[in-house]
Amino acid sequence: MAGKDGDATDLALTLTGITKAFGPVKVINGIDLQVRKGEFVVFVGPSGCGKSTLLRIIAGLEDQSAGRITIAGRPVDGVQPAKRGIAMVFQSYALYPHLTAAGNMGLALKQEGAPKAEIKQRVDHAAALLSLSDMLERRPAELSGGQRQRVAIGRAIVRQPDLFLFDEPLSNLDASLRINTRIEIANLHRTLGATMVYVTHDQIEAMTLADRIVVLNQGRIEQVGSPIDLYNHPANLFVAGFIGSPKMNLIAGAEAEKHGASTIGIRPEHIAVSRDRPLDGNTGTDNAWTGTIGHAEHLGSDTFLYVDVPDIGPVTVRLAGQYAHHVGETVYLTPDPERMHRFGADGLAIRQPAGLD
Repeated sequence: MAGKDGDATDLALTLTGITKAFGPVKVINGIDLQVRKGEFVVFVGPSGCGKSTLLRIIAGLEDQSAGRITIAGRPVDGVQPAKRGIAMVFQSYALYPHLTAAGNMGLALKQEGAPKAEIKQRVDHAAALLSLSDMLERRPAELSGGQRQRVAIGRAIVRQPDLFLFDEPLSNLDASLRINTRIEIANLHRTLGATMVYVTHDQIEAMTLADRIVVLNQGRIEQVGSPIDLYNHPANLFVAGFIGSPKMNLIAGAEAEKHGASTIGIRPEHIAVSRDRPLDGNTGTDNAWTGTIGHAEHLGSDTFLYVDVPDIGPVTVRLAGQYAHHVGETVYLTPDPERMHRFGADGLAIRQPAGLD
């Protein structure tokens, strides 16, 4: 599936029929995508899906086997990375240890022969955006991991590129720094209004940063859409099982056949839990699944139950708040029929849940 069509003047990046093969092995299989100016697009997918390879092709660090790339309206096939109008932030900081933060941030401009006054103005501006103004004379060894990554981002900002490319930039940071830096990147995008393409394996990064997410699998695009659109309306079983944490419960067999599907999906937060069998007042029957709690996680803000249901399998339930359920307890699970997803034997969604339209 390709990205949304747009007027050529409104497009920052266009990929047309991009493929990449290493010998007989194809790792990118015909990617078509359009990214609008000012958009924040995130590539997400499992390890080996081709997301980093695709980013490197856009950057010019890898040559595509076929297809065309346009950046800011200019064809860049065969153009060197430095002349593509892009700036890239890597997982590793890649800072020169003998240079100060200011020296690292302004190095590319210095190599291009930019005037000293312009270099200082751009570095100072980027430093102010990233709260680095008091650290410009420090060398990388004197900076924390989060500060080093901000210097790397600042080095990209001073180049004033048509397109920012991020390759898992937060992977080397601890959990608290990842949250802080993620917020800084989101604020930076809003402040600069810049076009950003971002690769991550972290769903939280994808869901919180992206205007649109591109879900990749085996070198192909499975679905493109806003985070909420993908969450509420997965196009197929792969997206349904990949987007969301905890992941969607996917159930095949007789239970799915009752709903006219090969597989049904229900998210953990769309399942009600009761200690007593819930009965329909009109029919005297119920649609509850009877199961035994195999594991319970009490997180304060949420309670996660992992319930073993005969003939259905393990079912994950997410309850908002604190609940005193315990391992070994028998519970009754009632999925919300308005929130149920149905998939055919081909893995494609049969229809989207009416409750999520």
